[in-house]
Amino acid sequence: MVRVTALPAPTTPDPKDAPSLRWGILAPGGIAAAFASALLAGTGQRIVACGSRSIDRAREFASQFGSFTAYGSYDELVADPTVDVVYVASPHSAHRDHALLALRAGKPVLVEKAFTRNACEAREVIEEARSRNLFCMEAMWSRFLPRYDVVRQAAADGLLGELDSIVADHGQLLYPAGPQRLAEPALAGGALLDLGVYPISLAAMLLPGELDVHATGSLTPTGVDRAETVTLRSGGALATCVSTMSARTANTAVIAGTSGRLELPGWFYQRGPVRLVGTDDVVLDTYAPESTEHGLHFEAAEVARRVSAGETQSPLMPWAETIRVLEVMDEVRAQLGVRYPGEDGPSTP
Repeated sequence: MVRVTALPAPTTPDPKDAPSLRWGILAPGGIAAAFASALLAGTGQRIVACGSRSIDRAREFASQFGSFTAYGSYDELVADPTVDVVYVASPHSAHRDHALLALRAGKPVLVEKAFTRNACEAREVIEEARSRNLFCMEAMWSRFLPRYDVVRQAAADGLLGELDSIVADHGQLLYPAGPQRLAEPALAGGALLDLGVYPISLAAMLLPGELDVHATGSLTPTGVDRAETVTLRSGGALATCVSTMSARTANTAVIAGTSGRLELPGWFYQRGPVRLVGTDDVVLDTYAPESTEHGLHFEAAEVARRVSAGETQSPLMPWAETIRVLEVMDEVRAQLGVRYPGEDGPSTP
């Protein structure tokens, strides 16, 4: 039997070929600005409106990205008949309410990750989408990148042999001098929902079935998680997911099997290369993207394709997977002792 030593080519469609939808941006903050920039640079999508609690902020955002309609309330935004789909970019603590607001106005939604604070809230949003036959998706943008497509194919094709381990870290120096919301329990702050979701989602993408979860970490004086190490086990395979908001780590990922490994250097969850390395440490092949700019436009194009086809989910980030990842993070918080205001427990119905 001849061993395959070449990485598969990505099969990700060109985002510019996706049908054009008219987008409404809910909560024009930093991630919304990155999303808008990516849409305008890499797709044929159109932004037609934005909504904020501050009309001045909405107008500033609109003038920055194309002078579209600005609203001083979220209700006005979701009621706009020219809006085909709503992108929810508010803090985690508001995702549930804002997603429900859009769905109840008859709008498909793309909701920033983490999708909601916990799995219970996610089930509520998803059930609303299901009952209205509307598209709804978590904006875990890494899963739509060509880089992740190469990883998925390589693992599925057996290039690594039997999967043995995944190691991924995501650390940024954001605390205590960064955004204040990260220290606020009321805003679902902490490292996990902002940073830890990336390595956990990568591991969940490759590890099937129910995941055994073990977590250790440390909390801030306000009671949110500052850093954690999460170990996930599926059968004989293990994943180690490290996240911290008080140090800049290498932000790399390695996926290893009995026949070789995949290395994702740099910021593993962004656009970038994939290296296939043999058990003798020889680099067998490298996928190198033509560009490492942007990346959020791939998820937007996926939304446009699915909505235009009348579908309610994406197979790359289906509802069950969003809930599965949140169940892992609920268990991590339970083991660390992190509770957000209004929760009896992270997963309490």
